[in-house]
Amino acid sequence: MTKDLTIGKPNRVLWQFCLPLFGSVIFQQMYNIADSLIAGQLIGENALAAIGNSYEITLIFIAFAFGCNIGCSVIVSQLFGAKKLNAMKTAVYTAFIASAFLCVLLMLFGIILGEKMLLLIQTPDVIMDDSRLYLDIYVWGFPFLLFYNIATGIFSGIGDSKTPFYFLAFSSVTNIIVDIWFVKGFGMGVAGVAWATFLCQGISCILSMFVVLRRLNRFESKEKVDIFSWDLLRKIAAIAIPSIFQQSFISIGNIMIQGVINGFGPGVIAGYAASVKLNNLVIASLTTLGNGISNFTAQNIGAGKLPRVKEGFRVGIKMVWMLCVPFILLYVVFGRQLMNLFLSEPSIDALNTGITFLRILAPFYLIISVKLATDGILRGAGMMKQFMVATFSDLILRVLLAVVLSGYLGSVGIWCAWPIGWAIGTVLSLRFYRGGLWNKK
Repeated sequence: MTKDLTIGKPNRVLWQFCLPLFGSVIFQQMYNIADSLIAGQLIGENALAAIGNSYEITLIFIAFAFGCNIGCSVIVSQLFGAKKLNAMKTAVYTAFIASAFLCVLLMLFGIILGEKMLLLIQTPDVIMDDSRLYLDIYVWGFPFLLFYNIATGIFSGIGDSKTPFYFLAFSSVTNIIVDIWFVKGFGMGVAGVAWATFLCQGISCILSMFVVLRRLNRFESKEKVDIFSWDLLRKIAAIAIPSIFQQSFISIGNIMIQGVINGFGPGVIAGYAASVKLNNLVIASLTTLGNGISNFTAQNIGAGKLPRVKEGFRVGIKMVWMLCVPFILLYVVFGRQLMNLFLSEPSIDALNTGITFLRILAPFYLIISVKLATDGILRGAGMMKQFMVATFSDLILRVLLAVVLSGYLGSVGIWCAWPIGWAIGTVLSLRFYRGGLWNKK
């Protein structure tokens, strides 16, 4: 099921490769959305607030998983495109070994400092116990998240976007069933939501690791394959570390914004927790399509086919815009109905917060989608400094404006900060893209 992205019409190649990726991220987001839906409907508004509050801290862990995914995926793509299969295998084994050490350090961080992080963002007392419980279980399940992401990065690097989709489809549907079973059947509350995710993510991880290792064995090796290479680790890290920093700083920025939001009380926290999950569904979908564009770029650069990068970019923009329009209409027109899905008896604060958040952000998906598609090109080409500049500019503006505007406009000021940061980051990403090798005669 591997696919060479360096041959065939870019339009057809990218659509065939990215559609399963989009399906995968939809199922991936079902984990988080299902947690919030079930918590809000079957447990209560405070449970939804607690899970949403902890989620901002879990984004730090997700940032490392995402960075390892991108670093491994780009290097595997380049080596696969260049037909250096032995080196590709070594890169995979190197990524697994290095990630195991990273995993231990991050788990220690979460276990020791989890409660302090919750206190730092001014978690209200009424949701503190549930927030800590959810976060603790999440940390123990982090190895599953990390190695699953590395496995999907490898699949993407060799042009296989369908296998991760099958795993996620099964795991996500199972997660919803187990969520309801643990919460409604056993009355486990927030712990039931967390343990359901732990178990189902573990199944996905084990299956994907087993299959990816079998897939690698099918590539013939003419000589002995090294299981570790410092040189390849440096190349993986050169892509992974900036991606980790980018996602980590975004997570830290979100934590700071969460601290501002927490000052407005549990109602606003719950409304934000529900609406931000819907927002994250769109952003994650766009980011995943950007990752597909990144794999396309990396393989074609590895094969020395630079003109195809420009063609891929044009196709990518069409793809992300086609994705955005339905979400914009859905969130702007049916925001109230979507909030009612998360909350059985929503307070006025929770309902108004969620509706306002969606209506302010949704029209600007057309802008942030361009940035995320462009970022895919920059990452695939290894232009990580430029990628980080554009991303950090977006983040810093959002955090500063959220703090300042909330003092004048209340919680609405926080939501207004998003579009401004997105617009600045998009302009910078496009400018860096124009300076790429594919635009030089």
